[in-house]
Amino acid sequence: MNHQEPEIVVNHREQLAYLLSEAAEIEHGLMCCYLYASFSLKRHIDEGVTALELEAINRWRITLNEVAREEMVHLALVSNLCTAIGMAPHLMRPNLPVASGYHPSGIFLSLSRLDEATIDHFVYMERPEGVQLPDGEGYAKGDYERPTLPGRLMPNAQDYATVGHLYRGILDGCRSLCATLGEQKLFCGDPRGQVDQKIFALDGLFAITDLASAERAIQLILTQGEGASVSSSAGHYARFVQLQREYQELRKARPDFDPARPVARNPVMRKPPSPEDRVYIDDAAAARVLDFANALYTMIVRLLGRVFGTVEESEAERRMLAGLTVDLMHAMTVTSNVLTKMPAGAAHPGVRAGITFAISRSLDTLPQHEAARRLFCERAHELTARCELLATEVSADLAPVADRLRRLRDRLSASPVSAPVPQQISTQISLPITAEPTVKGEDGIERVTGKRITLAFEAKRCIHSRHCVLNGPDVFLANVPGAWIHPDAASADTVVAIAQMCPSGAITYERTDGEPNERVPLVNVARVRENGPYAFTADLQLDGREPMIRATLCRCGASQNKPFCDGSHNGIKFSATGEPATISTEPLAERGGALAVSPQPNGPLFVTGNLEICAGTGRILHRVTSAKLCRCGGSAKKPFCDGTHARIGFEAD
Repeated sequence: MNHQEPEIVVNHREQLAYLLSEAAEIEHGLMCCYLYASFSLKRHIDEGVTALELEAINRWRITLNEVAREEMVHLALVSNLCTAIGMAPHLMRPNLPVASGYHPSGIFLSLSRLDEATIDHFVYMERPEGVQLPDGEGYAKGDYERPTLPGRLMPNAQDYATVGHLYRGILDGCRSLCATLGEQKLFCGDPRGQVDQKIFALDGLFAITDLASAERAIQLILTQGEGASVSSSAGHYARFVQLQREYQELRKARPDFDPARPVARNPVMRKPPSPEDRVYIDDAAAARVLDFANALYTMIVRLLGRVFGTVEESEAERRMLAGLTVDLMHAMTVTSNVLTKMPAGAAHPGVRAGITFAISRSLDTLPQHEAARRLFCERAHELTARCELLATEVSADLAPVADRLRRLRDRLSASPVSAPVPQQISTQISLPITAEPTVKGEDGIERVTGKRITLAFEAKRCIHSRHCVLNGPDVFLANVPGAWIHPDAASADTVVAIAQMCPSGAITYERTDGEPNERVPLVNVARVRENGPYAFTADLQLDGREPMIRATLCRCGASQNKPFCDGSHNGIKFSATGEPATISTEPLAERGGALAVSPQPNGPLFVTGNLEICAGTGRILHRVTSAKLCRCGGSAKKPFCDGTHARIGFEAD
């Protein structure tokens, strides 16, 4: 532990539980802060940014969402650790901004749009122990102490300068209590209360039942957060430092560059007694949407309370409840983005609204199994009815949210324990769920037109990477008879994001809401898939075909749909690494532009144009302006051709 930081003392289970509860509140609060900054980001060129700046903003949104997701993993692991020592998971937290004195003076949580001060604050919050940095401007709260009081039976707040220091104190506490109580006595919680990836599909989540698994969990949190070291590129600290550098470069190029909408700092739902550093959302329409957004968030937390720590729910029931939280998170995201386009109120001209992630004082875990299910069902009906009204009266952008909530409501209503639907609500929510008709053209492509976007699916190019059905299970329904593509089941922006995950280009789209269609990338890339095809993302000109942006091209030699992959590599058990050695190469002068790919008769793929060839993990292999890529599957120099096609008699147009 860093010698400059005070020692964290854990002399009994109650003190350990206290520290874990504070860690849970910090993870929960940070997740909300990162999501708020992500929601604030601009989405279109007509918001006063260039195409290059928008590319950077979209990268930052991905970074913020990924970090927020990992904070969710950390909160889940802390919940498992609480359960493991016989305590209840802690999902409550103070409302934002957190009052001075609640956390140590260096831990300040508040909601703010993404700007220079916010970025500096995020870097500061995720800094490793021993790294001295100033906090973002406007975030400092002054110095105060929370001195350790050893020998007390009641747990007490303690000081730490960094979140990493807190977790190392928790780990030391686990070890010391194992030494005094015994490992089996410390980890006395019922293992059935643990949550792993079979229940909640979060990468990095696992059960905690002993000291070894507790150590593993805390090490994962430390590595993902501050990073294994200052030089680590994987941790939140390094990712925010990279974001900070990119922001500074863009500001240097254009001093008035602003990546975010003018979203309120620390919005609140009711008029505060002390208005400093808070924005009261009193615009009538925005207040209604904010109320709905916070109700979605509250439902998420309530559901999580029945997923973590409980032994009453079956694994299948907990898995269903966890899945519902994911649906609600999507709904909350769309709703929060709608809020950032709405005025905060007359007292703050030019300022937009934002979700407050308000915590109700009644937001404790529902203790009774059957009562909880009835309350969930009742609330789902209320949320659905309210969203339908808002979609009609305030913003049509909420229509996909209403569709999602109807399906969620129906899933809860079909569960063994469900609430009777109040008559005044049932008459408002009896609208049928309809599907747009599928049109299959002479080219064999299925097309489905929704209200804002048309989706197209070319089955013979699909390689079943399953990004569509995993990331958009309401939009792309797996293994169902009849209509399976539902473009109105999510916002157009969400559908676009899912479509662009499709590496094969089997899924394409055309926006009908006036927003731009998919743009060619700034960097042409070919990724070498492990035991599989080449995945191109480029301004692709493929042998006289219509220009395309995404395509997976065969490299095993067996596809019946050459030059495209059709999955035959699986059938023939094709073996070829996706991690070839890097070839020393200089950066390209230009990284984008047209990329011509011409399959040579009975030979390789001849590529001309700027191209970065990468391993499946993204590591650069080579940069070229022309290359011959093996497609017979036999080259000893994969991914490059070595003439083997001629020796083995490879045949292909």
